[in-house]
Amino acid sequence: MTNALSAGAPDLPGLRAVTEAADAADRVLAGLPRPASRGPAAREAAEAAKDAARAERFRFLESHAEAVYGHLTGGGTRALRLDELVEAAAAAYPGLVPGPGRIAEERTRPQADKEGHEIDQGILLRAVLRSPVAGPHLLDAMLRPTARAMRLLPEFKRTGVLETESVHVERRDGVARLTLCRGDRLNAEDEQQVDDMETAVDLALLDPDIRVGLIRGGEMTHPRYRGRRVFSAGINLKSLSSGDIPLVGFLLRRELGYLRKIGNGLSLGDTATWHTQHAGKPWLAAVDGFAIGGGMQVLLVIDHVVAASDAYFSLPAAKEGIVPGAGNYRLARFTGPRLARQIILGGRRIRAAEPEARLLVDEVVEPEEMDAAIERGLDGLDGEAVLANRRMLNLAEEPEAGFRTYMAEFALQQALRIYGQDVIGKVGRFAAGSA
Repeated sequence: MTNALSAGAPDLPGLRAVTEAADAADRVLAGLPRPASRGPAAREAAEAAKDAARAERFRFLESHAEAVYGHLTGGGTRALRLDELVEAAAAAYPGLVPGPGRIAEERTRPQADKEGHEIDQGILLRAVLRSPVAGPHLLDAMLRPTARAMRLLPEFKRTGVLETESVHVERRDGVARLTLCRGDRLNAEDEQQVDDMETAVDLALLDPDIRVGLIRGGEMTHPRYRGRRVFSAGINLKSLSSGDIPLVGFLLRRELGYLRKIGNGLSLGDTATWHTQHAGKPWLAAVDGFAIGGGMQVLLVIDHVVAASDAYFSLPAAKEGIVPGAGNYRLARFTGPRLARQIILGGRRIRAAEPEARLLVDEVVEPEEMDAAIERGLDGLDGEAVLANRRMLNLAEEPEAGFRTYMAEFALQQALRIYGQDVIGKVGRFAAGSA
């Protein structure tokens, strides 16, 4: 039973209805087979029970999101990251969101056999991000350096090298050279890759001896591309099918964490001064092979993009059935709305040799000329005036209020999409075909 309020949490109007509906849904689900084994009648009963509970959560948060967030953050005195926020909400407001134990148990199941409790997290985070008080506070919390980066910073300052499972970082000539090194899976993205990338970006932004950042794919060990550089194949669909792509730890963290840190810089929090609230640096991306899905999304927050002439770009949202992160929000700024719809809705692939590619990249060169083009680009970004001007460009192009509104809706829509039957079927077939 979940209908006992946590000590210290305010008994807000409507909260009792939330916990009662959550208890009722739990009783229904406990009497049914697991999701993958349910027949039509059982599926209908399960969805009706979950829908009733979600409707109560949605109504409650429409009125009380700021009060809930204020209680969880001590009136805004604590900066909670996404994972910390949903765990705190589960402890303080039973039935509002699933607890960490329930989420951990769901992580042991394939996507097709989950109840979709992450949708309840999406409802909470949508409401928080929509709030003009709570939303900016949460965005700022996600721009703070991670605990992992702060722990690794002294050693990185000393050596200028970081080796993680998916990213290698080397400081050389004032440049943080981030090499994506998942060679066996074409730099496909998963939760570990997001953690490693945020750590790498944090270190690059924190190290005073680094002036510019570079992101490039390393050489592959994958049989089809062995010995060749590849930028990124996007989300790891096999991991999504197996249930290992979480809403909070991957799909939202990458957007509000390292991708936004590349564009906006780190929030300095308590160490900010009157003239410097963020630590930002310019970034260059070098695309060899392809930038698919999340790989292409990275390019939309980068200051200068160099691509090999045989590379291509795509956002295969229609094929995968999910929302391509903040790609829908940013892409039309570069391409215009018509081409953006062709890429996102129609799955159009843009090759570097096409004229349209110049809307996405700054320079296209022959593969053998990539190294020289990269160094030229890095030299062009290495200047004090670049820092101030990129900051002003980013503010003009992506005001926080608009981004926050988009991400609020994304939190819920992406949660719904990853549990859509069409998505589960598509990624299941992909996983079976790649096994």
